[in-house]
Formats: sequence, C-alpha cells, structure tokens
Amino acid sequence: MNLIDLVEHAVNKDLFHTVENYITFCARYLEYVETGLQARIISQNENHYQFFQYREDGSYNITRPLNSLLMYDAKGFENAAQQFLQTLEHIKSGELPANELRQNVNRTIYTVQQSIGAALDALPAGKSNQARKVNGDLFERFIRLLIVSLKVECVSGTMQIPIKDEDGVELFKSSYQHDLLISKTGELKIIGSVKTSSKDRIDKVFMDKFLYNRLTDTALPHIAIFLNDVQRKKTKREHEYGISATFLPGHFKAYTIKLNPLDGVYYCDIRPNMITHALLSQHIKTIDHFFYSDLWTLLSRQGQNLGEIAITPEE
Repeated sequence: MNLIDLVEHAVNKDLFHTVENYITFCARYLEYVETGLQARIISQNENHYQFFQYREDGSYNITRPLNSLLMYDAKGFENAAQQFLQTLEHIKSGELPANELRQNVNRTIYTVQQSIGAALDALPAGKSNQARKVNGDLFERFIRLLIVSLKVECVSGTMQIPIKDEDGVELFKSSYQHDLLISKTGELKIIGSVKTSSKDRIDKVFMDKFLYNRLTDTALPHIAIFLNDVQRKKTKREHEYGISATFLPGHFKAYTIKLNPLDGVYYCDIRPNMITHALLSQHIKTIDHFFYSDLWTLLSRQGQNLGEIAITPEE
C-alpha cells in the first residue's frame, strides 16, 4: 500500500473491528516505512525517539515521536504479532504466559497504535483535529477488543445511574459516559478511561472516580490506560526536534494523596520518573500488568449490580 492508501484506511474506522484488522494495518504501514520515507529524524534530547518525515505524498509532514526501543520494524513485527496473539490465547485459557513475553505485549500494542497515529500524521495540517479524534477513538476500540478477546465483557457506553437519598429511595438517574465498562456475572466490575495521552485529561480521570463512587455509595474500581506522554518540540536549531513530556506529576501525586488513588494506571511507553519516583512507581505500571494480573484481580472484587444501572453501548 502507498501512503495515500494507508491514510485513507486509517481514517475509516469501519475497517477496524477486530484485533487482526489492527495487526494487518500495522504490518502494511511498517512495510511502507521501510522504503517510503523522506527521512528519519533523531530526537536531540532523548535519542531513542525518532520522527518519520514523509515525502511529497504526505506533504513532507513530520510524525509524532516514536520510541525506537518499543516500535517494531516490519520484520520484527511479523514474529511479534504471532507471539502476541498466542499470549492472548494463553491468558484467555487461564494460563500465565512467561514473564519474558511481557515486553512483547507492551511493544505490540504500542507499535500497532503508533502505526495508526503516524499514518494519520500525513493528513494536511487543517485536518489535525480529525487525526487526533480518529486516533483516540481507535485506541479506545483496540483496548476494548483486546479485553473482549479474553472472553471478558467490555463495552464503551453511557450509564444511567440511580441517585438515592439517605433512605435508599431513588430520586433520579444521572448519565455518565465511559470508555471501558467491564462486567462479570451480572455485576459492573471496572470503569476505565483509555486515552493516547494524559495531557489535559488526568484531572477528569480522578474526578470520575471520586464523583461516581460518592454519588453511588460504591467503591467501584477505576483505571486509566494511556499510550504515552511525549510530544514533539522544536529545538533552538532549525530543522532539529526533540521531545517533551506531557505528564503532570504534581497533579497526579496531589490527586492520589488528597482525592483518591486510581485502581490502576497503565502505559505502553512509560516515562523514567514513573519508574524511579517512589509514589509514582506504586501507582503506574506498564500495560502488561493489566492483562497479566490486574484485570483478573479487579474482576474478582465485588461489583455493582447491573440491574441497578442501565448501560447503552456506543458500538
């Protein structure tokens, strides 16, 4: 496929309805970048990040930063994708895959989603908002599809939750929309947010848990899944680029301590301070932890009876 075909494919969300759809697109995109780029630009401040620059068919656009330690090339992805699907099968059947396969989970999810984002970066500048919206929607769907592939009930949708007085009498219903509504045996078990970045969104994730659990008098787990928290920035030298972090550690720590901690925060491309900082490392993990263990731990906790709430799936 040429770049124009890849971009047309990426903007058509109707073409992404299975995990295999995502993997197929990624393989085609990685094949294209082997020979189709104008240049690969190395980040000046964190050299393992690079940017793809397209040729005239992509308006010479420069992509988002791509972590070369996580992003597979075409040959590596062919084997990695097969291993990834096998790992999902093991998890679905109740087997715990080997720890050495954890990095494959992180890298495959990262590579698949960044291939979509990078392809959308070839859209003209006037369509950047469309690119962000499509990319975000497809990441949310990808995570839901992965969860569903494990035979776990998961939808995106709007909930009608009952607001009751002190005597337990329902006064009215309040509407809430969430990216992940994960259920088991007639109970809502987990509410989740899925975003490509925490930029401008981290406050809402914490407030969602606080308000929902206060309004419903429950302790329903809330999680957040992010792809990464880096963006491109220009350096002082012309035609050179670096990366900057979009994660707000002060906000995260303040909400965790003074409001309520989330029940899981996961990244594919985790930042160094999320590993080295004592508090952050307690609450932020790479996404393999969610699929290997945390999902199942949260599903084992008491949930909220689905008979008390009405969920309207979005898709």
